[in-house]
Amino acid sequence: MLKELLAELDAVTAEAKALLADAKTAADVENAKNKLTGRNGALTALAPMMGRIAKEDKPVAGKAFNEAKNTVQAMIEEARERLGTSKVSAEAIDVTLPGRRWPIGRKHPVSQTIDECCAIFRRMGFVVAEGPEIETVKNCFDALNAPIDHPSRDPKDTFYFDDGRLLRTQTSTVQIRTMLAQKPPIRIVSPGRCFRRDTPDATHGVHFHQIEGLYIDHDVSLADLKSTLEAFANEFFGDSVAIRMRPHFFPFTEPSVECDFSCVMCGGKGCRVCKNSGWLEILGCGMVNPNVLRNVGINPEKWQGFAFGMGIERLTMLKHRIGDLRLFSENDLRFLKQF
Repeated sequence: MLKELLAELDAVTAEAKALLADAKTAADVENAKNKLTGRNGALTALAPMMGRIAKEDKPVAGKAFNEAKNTVQAMIEEARERLGTSKVSAEAIDVTLPGRRWPIGRKHPVSQTIDECCAIFRRMGFVVAEGPEIETVKNCFDALNAPIDHPSRDPKDTFYFDDGRLLRTQTSTVQIRTMLAQKPPIRIVSPGRCFRRDTPDATHGVHFHQIEGLYIDHDVSLADLKSTLEAFANEFFGDSVAIRMRPHFFPFTEPSVECDFSCVMCGGKGCRVCKNSGWLEILGCGMVNPNVLRNVGINPEKWQGFAFGMGIERLTMLKHRIGDLRLFSENDLRFLKQF
């Protein structure tokens, strides 16, 4: 049986050589391939003979069968290359076809909001300033007039390192660094990421983004602050948005106010989002506390200023009608491609 199989393999190899040598077209090569190695091909038909080979002859028979199969396949590829129909040639680039456009990414919606806010404030004369996310207690609390028992100083609310430094809880630290580094007049906005120990939910997260503003000059008043925020609100949300200020308390400003924008969802008529009040709480602001100015070496008798801060995620959620803060950090392309 072994001799019979070897003879049949030699015959198939010879037949393959003859068929492929006479092939003139790609169709001839494919027809030869089907005749030799197809489902009903000559080489395929010899496979059942392997089961009838004696056990001691099986290694020789298997080796011979594989060698014949490889030889036939090599002759087929050689014929394809000779006729210019090889796999490599078939996949060659056709330079006459129009190019394929690579998919281009886009900015994250939070980054888009930061860029838009910075552009608005730049048009009002503000300069963008940045600072490190790892800060000192002095820059984050002490210089900002935060009392020693302020809740934000508690390790339950703030991420501390073993060396006493911390992850900044607000971008107000950039205001301190700027006032220490340069003399007034100062007009900056400081966008960036902040960190607090919050349980993540639809409106809270352990990290978020803020943009804060600082303006120090002669004869600066609350009227300047209100006009600045009103201009921002009209540019960011539209001319129909109004603002209002309510007295509040922050240790780093005096007087301090909460600034509300008329609800962008209902136009101030009252809805579920604004709790039927027609107003949305957007930011905290006020006149820079004289103690803060003294802490950075600025004479409060000569210089005055205002400061404000708002959450970037909140602005983005309101502008795009997004209901869950966690969508910003889940990296779901179905969500991100909408912006």
